Amino acid sequence: MKKSKAAAKAFPMRKQSAGPFDDAAFARLHEWDPAWADACRKMATNPWTNGILPRKTIELISIAVNAACTNLNQEGTRQHIRGALDAGATREEILTVLKTASLLAIHTCSLGAPILLEEAKDAGVEPRSNNKVPTPVCDKTRAVGQWNTAWDPFFNLDPLWTEQFITTGLPIFTGALIPPKLAELLSIALDASYTHMYAPGTRRHIRAALKLGATTEEIMEVLKLCVVQGVQALNLGVPILDEELNRDSSRNVA
Repeated sequence: MKKSKAAAKAFPMRKQSAGPFDDAAFARLHEWDPAWADACRKMATNPWTNGILPRKTIELISIAVNAACTNLNQEGTRQHIRGALDAGATREEILTVLKTASLLAIHTCSLGAPILLEEAKDAGVEPRSNNKVPTPVCDKTRAVGQWNTAWDPFFNLDPLWTEQFITTGLPIFTGALIPPKLAELLSIALDASYTHMYAPGTRRHIRAALKLGATTEEIMEVLKLCVVQGVQALNLGVPILDEELNRDSSRNVA
């Protein structure tokens, strides 16, 4: 199906090399500072060239970092969805990564619910919670050893909503589309990302990944993939700088 002119304008297709750089932004950066640009590109594309993680895994992790509800980088998400599709990822695999990225927001409750309980206790306020509602999915999660005790505070405050949340999240981590080790690597990336830096989750998922057979080298690659997405600052800023310099040629000086 051919794209309409409006769709083509809204979603421009760019030639894109492997890695986190936008080709057009890199070309301008290289024109302005070739030595630094080459050094940065060598560093930033290292995970794509060293052979430690498969290309598809790299792109799926990069989607997670860019699409995460703590980041919401539209162009980076598009760039790596395109890369994942080129590497053989299916719509269902990519959709599962996006679902995972959306549920990262639970850390609002992981942070806030314990504080709420502590402050309510100090203020002499008794939380009103209906702990008698049935929570079969939460109960099953506890029974099979998958319950995270960090969920206890918001379960105690609102067991019905917690049941709804766990029901939403559980199929992602227990389905066949994303293998358990990859699910943990994705979770490490989401928690360790420079826009989140959630230490308890990072440790929990590193521990789980190691138990599932991930190597220290593979986990280090995940951390590197978080770091190299920092070049999204260049993908964003270099074209804007170029446009502004061209708008006023008197400023277009080194």
